[in-house]
Amino acid sequence: MKNIDTFAERRKTAQSAKEKLLEQFKSRPKADDPLMLAKAAERKALEEARAERKAAREAEQAAQLAEQAARREADAAAALAKQIQEAEEQIARHAAEQADRKAKRDQRYADRKMRTSR
Repeated sequence: MKNIDTFAERRKTAQSAKEKLLEQFKSRPKADDPLMLAKAAERKALEEARAERKAAREAEQAAQLAEQAARREADAAAALAKQIQEAEEQIARHAAEQADRKAKRDQRYADRKMRTSR
């Protein structure tokens, strides 16, 4: 671009730039132009398709989350059942040990009675 020397030239250049912008603005297609309407319809169709894909993705994620929650709940229930079973087994072992100790104690007592009663 050449070097602008005078104020008048700068002013003339600015005015021609404004006129050029105004021409571009006036020459753009109107909102009711068939091409603009077609582009708007295409944008709307793309937006709807995008929304459908997003809804499908969200539904799939919700299903996965529900499945994971059900799996976690089932695992927790299985762990709880295992803990209950282990606790019951421990109680049964403890009761058996107590009964065995009592039987041995009773046997010792009976043996002692036999020795002293002879």
